[in-house]
Amino acid sequence: MLLLISPDGVEEALDCAKAAEYLDIVDVKKPDEGSLGANYPWIIREIRAAVPAGKPVSATVGDVPYKPGTVAQAALGAAVSGATYIKVGLYGCATPQQAVEVMRGVVRAVKEHRADAFVVASGYADAHRIGCVNPLALPDIALRSGSDAAMLDTAIKDGTRLFDHVPPDVCAEFVRRAHDAGLLAALAGSVRSGDLGELARIGTDIVGVRGAVCEGGDRDTGRIRPHLVAAFRAEMDRHVREHAAVAPQG
Repeated sequence: MLLLISPDGVEEALDCAKAAEYLDIVDVKKPDEGSLGANYPWIIREIRAAVPAGKPVSATVGDVPYKPGTVAQAALGAAVSGATYIKVGLYGCATPQQAVEVMRGVVRAVKEHRADAFVVASGYADAHRIGCVNPLALPDIALRSGSDAAMLDTAIKDGTRLFDHVPPDVCAEFVRRAHDAGLLAALAGSVRSGDLGELARIGTDIVGVRGAVCEGGDRDTGRIRPHLVAAFRAEMDRHVREHAAVAPQG
């Protein structure tokens, strides 16, 4: 599993840089603008400069409306600013077809600029609370739009978590559908170290966290600390090893 950490600005990104050996992707977002809130282009550039050159930088485009042209421009802006992973929260898409239309625009805009960029179609485990597309529709949306990964997060940060809305067995189905489509599967949403056993069991490719590596476990008032990143990574790797040891071979 790959570990994606989401600092909220340059200072936290510098702390991520100190823990670079323990994480795989540095994700730029603006938590006070939503679950997948977009940060400023200059913040993306500054974070790109702050972390080691070989460490990929991801950027969220926002919890976006059904406005394909607007979202395509925003995604291109993130790519031009230095992000190689572009995440789009399909917040305002009420149907799979709307979501596909938005993501096709993103894929074309981003990959015409940089062919090796990695596009992530992101939905929400608590989609029923905001009226957007069903979580299990995301892998097909990603496939039909030419995206590289399907992701689930939580839209409303009220203390509820990924597994509160999409139980592990449903998450396993999400991962299976993504893999059958040749995509990576990413899961986030107030993930804690206690969830890592299930995430390893179901074959999650990317785990996204923020609160779990912040002081006090608080994504809003706490700050990312390198020693918490290191501890989370050690626990994640332990579960991956344990799952590999008991998984059937062949």
